[in-house]
Amino acid sequence: MPADQEIAVVRTIEDLRASVRDWRSCRERVGLVPTMGALHEGHLTLVRRSLDLTSRTCVTLFVNPAQFGPNEDLAVYPRTEETDAAMLAAEGAHLLFAPSVEEMYPPDSVTRVHVPGISDPLEGAFRPDFFTGVATIVAKLLIQALPDVALFGEKDYQQLQVIKRMARDLDIPVEIEGVPTVREADGLALSSRNAYLTADERRAAPTLYRCLSTIAEKVSAGADPETEEKKAINELLDAGFSKVDYLTVRDAQSLEPWADRTRPGRVLAAAKLGRARLIDNVAVA
Repeated sequence: MPADQEIAVVRTIEDLRASVRDWRSCRERVGLVPTMGALHEGHLTLVRRSLDLTSRTCVTLFVNPAQFGPNEDLAVYPRTEETDAAMLAAEGAHLLFAPSVEEMYPPDSVTRVHVPGISDPLEGAFRPDFFTGVATIVAKLLIQALPDVALFGEKDYQQLQVIKRMARDLDIPVEIEGVPTVREADGLALSSRNAYLTADERRAAPTLYRCLSTIAEKVSAGADPETEEKKAINELLDAGFSKVDYLTVRDAQSLEPWADRTRPGRVLAAAKLGRARLIDNVAVA
């Protein structure tokens, strides 16, 4: 698609399915990139990966109310569809699916998807309904589009594992691919919520990634995870973070405590810095 061409936008499930059906009739391979909009380089990296893997890429834009808690930022979450569409057109994406809330959740809709176990700790403990909202909307999008592959960023690592388990357990015939986290030069993971940071907070924010990287390096060399976690929490508080919801080393697949060191580990954290709640994770080599 030429960079100056507008991207096609559809707003109904019927039109989405018609577009995908047309692609299928030409034996096209289809990629899906679900987003909530306010696109940044992290999202565009997912789009580029989809374009590498497939011949047709659909991006979805839907600010999902089911994954926001009562005191979270649904009302003020950035909504920039026109800018997002221009960015996607410049990248060469083929279709933008931007449905209304009523299209995705009809008034009589009652079914929700819950993935117990892997969704319970970490984010699940602090945002009890979050992963049910995520699993429900992603299941709907996968069934609506039935792409060959759907792409998600590793920054939301627990979310990625929940989606993989959900797709496997429900036999949804879609490959779920995680894409490495995109970072600023100083290590801060890209996020739409980084816009909430003041100048001073922005300078402090990379401390999170540095702490996670240090823990990953030290526990890989044999250090005690709990000792390193406590050090890192103190460092974050000293740097200006107001609260650390969790900072922990977990099994990379099950997200249970990392008891078996022959299995891959993951350091995961969520911490408040001003108005922003930053999440990040690093693999244990």
